[in-house]
Formats: sequence, structure tokens, C-alpha cells
Amino acid sequence: NALPLCLLLALLLLAPALPAPHERGLIFNLDTGELCLQSAQCKSGCCHRSSGLSLARCAPKAAEFQECSPKSLYGVYYKCPCESGLTCDVDRTIVGSITNSDFGLCTDPQSTKEG
Repeated sequence: NALPLCLLLALLLLAPALPAPHERGLIFNLDTGELCLQSAQCKSGCCHRSSGLSLARCAPKAAEFQECSPKSLYGVYYKCPCESGLTCDVDRTIVGSITNSDFGLCTDPQSTKEG
């Protein structure tokens, strides 16, 4: 009975010496295509589902002229928010905000200011 106790003690003492886990975790820093519950879990910052019944997966953010959703409190999107530097040009409504159905197009704010 002493051997398992010694083994357990040895494992506890060696645990801090084990290599650190990889950058990607089981819950955060997920790659495109992996299942998610919140956008904060995804490297891309977008946890996307295609319908109310589908499983959500990490997806790339929307590029210029692609459909988008403005940032939401829910953390799961039917259309991903825009890539960095782009804005989601959308007419927000109360109902759309509640149902997560306010969609627009990603635009470059710099190109609309020219003139």
C-alpha cells in the first residue's frame, strides 16, 4: 500500500516540472471550425452558428463587403463581426438586437470619408 502513496507523492512533486501546456487550450484560443459557446473562446473572436438549431463553431471575421453582425452581448453570431479596421454598416433595431438578426455589410470607414 505504500508504493501507490510514494508514486502519488512523486507525481505531485514532479508536476510543476512538466512542460507548460500549448498556447491553444481546451476552452480558449480555439481554431476555426472548433466547437464554441462564446466568441471569446475563438482566436478569430467569432463563435458562429448557421441556424438556431446548429452547433456553434469558431469562424473567421467578415471581410469587406461581406454580411456582418454588430458586436453583441450574446457572444454567438449568425453573421460574424467585421475584421479589424472595418465597420458593420447596419440599421440597428430593438427587435433585431434582441433576436440577434441585425445584419449589415462590412465597410471601410476610410473609403467613405474620401472626397
